[in-house]
Amino acid sequence: MNLINKNNFTYIKKKIIQAAQRSGRRPEDIQLVAITKRFPVFAIQQAYNNDILCIGESRIQESENKLKDLSIRNKLEVHLIGHLQSNKARKAIQLYDVIETVDTIKLAKKISSISSEIKKAQKIYLQVNSGQDPLKKGFSLNEIEKAALEIAQMKNLIIGGIMMIPPFIEMDNNYRKIYSSTRELRDKLLALGINSCKDLSMGMSRDYEMAIEEGATHIRIGTALFGQRP
Repeated sequence: MNLINKNNFTYIKKKIIQAAQRSGRRPEDIQLVAITKRFPVFAIQQAYNNDILCIGESRIQESENKLKDLSIRNKLEVHLIGHLQSNKARKAIQLYDVIETVDTIKLAKKISSISSEIKKAQKIYLQVNSGQDPLKKGFSLNEIEKAALEIAQMKNLIIGGIMMIPPFIEMDNNYRKIYSSTRELRDKLLALGINSCKDLSMGMSRDYEMAIEEGATHIRIGTALFGQRP
């Protein structure tokens, strides 16, 4: 059973290299996050077999079922890419290496409290709604700087970067500006002294080349890698 189409994977790797070169970056600085949500656990094993060591999951219960007996778990970096309710924060901290979708001060405080209790330094990304999409979660561009500075002071949290999900609109110059403004925000947080905030998780199957051109360090690819979800 092969979920990863070799031709598709070869094509994606080629496009990553080309996009990195167009923007004067090193292809090895781009991390492909294999989005295995709703795929069987075998998808994670196949990603690992193809040297993809970063996995993205979106649901707590599904992740728990997949990861509990996975022999290669300690060789992977598993990211939560779905919305996290604060009442599920404890389980998320136990399951994920990176929680990409921290979108409120309240949630950050909850994660900080539990992480301090269990003595784990939890890596998080701050989710930003750069495209001002009413259907998307995330801090607004107006509030993110103040929020980031407050969260940076919380115990047992490491702000590893910024995460963004764009609106599903035409991929024109305005769409590209959503990506460039997110990169500029990441750069501003670094300049404000949040030195750990280096990652930029943006770009999915349809737009990862543009995301790389605009500075993405992590691209989240599911269907282009595995095909349509069950």
